[in-house]
Amino acid sequence: MKVDSHHHFWNYDPVTYSWMNDQMEILKKDYLPKDLEKNITEAGIDGVVSVQADQSLRETDDLLLFAENHDFILGVVGWLPLADPKVEIIMESYADRSLLKGIRHVVQDEPDDQFILGKDFNQGVSLIKKFNWVYDILIYERQLAPTIQFVDQHPGQVFVLDHIAKPRIGDALIEPWKSLMHELAKRENVICKLSGLATEAKWKEWKEADLTPYLEVALDAFGPNRMMFGSDWPVARLAIEYTPWVDLCRRFISNLTLEEQTLIEGKVAEQVYGLK
Repeated sequence: MKVDSHHHFWNYDPVTYSWMNDQMEILKKDYLPKDLEKNITEAGIDGVVSVQADQSLRETDDLLLFAENHDFILGVVGWLPLADPKVEIIMESYADRSLLKGIRHVVQDEPDDQFILGKDFNQGVSLIKKFNWVYDILIYERQLAPTIQFVDQHPGQVFVLDHIAKPRIGDALIEPWKSLMHELAKRENVICKLSGLATEAKWKEWKEADLTPYLEVALDAFGPNRMMFGSDWPVARLAIEYTPWVDLCRRFISNLTLEEQTLIEGKVAEQVYGLK
């Protein structure tokens, strides 16, 4: 099975999705299951994992409802208020929602780069494994060092690093990101998503060769048995359309063995998120 482990849905409104600025007009409309289904059919993708883009229980509920009504949506990474003292009660209310596979917080947008080390937040994260959920890590490169400390606080938790930690591709800078990625990859409970790279480059000017060094670092650090493909659709449309991104990733892994390609294209996502 070929799996897109990372995409988003939304009914657009400018208040909820206020992070969409004037350069993001292509995103300012509804993106719904019927829109994605056309793309995955064209690209030869069998199933997907829907990931939160708004920090609300409403969106978590919406994504779960989409998944319950569309067989190609195999799982959901939702949002829960992890720093809330009553979060365990909220978690219990989702315990029987089998399509909820993981939890994510938009750490990249937190003004304090040390946010991920906060006591209340970590208390919430410490409860996730009780429900057999994964935690998706969404950060920028500058937040990698505290993220390593964060991961070390939760050795029994499975983590998935989104968008290879958003390196500074547009600035053609590979350090300290490269060194920190290799350090993070020493933690075997961390898996890496091959996603979200084109939007970290210069949206209208990038070339495939601009991305290759970063793809190579991520693959070298984590290896094919801890890497999964993701599209980051529709956010990726700022820099690349769905099928061209799938094709680019398939070219990148084409020199790997068939077994290794199968791992990246779906098997790792199936195993990590428990997809069926």
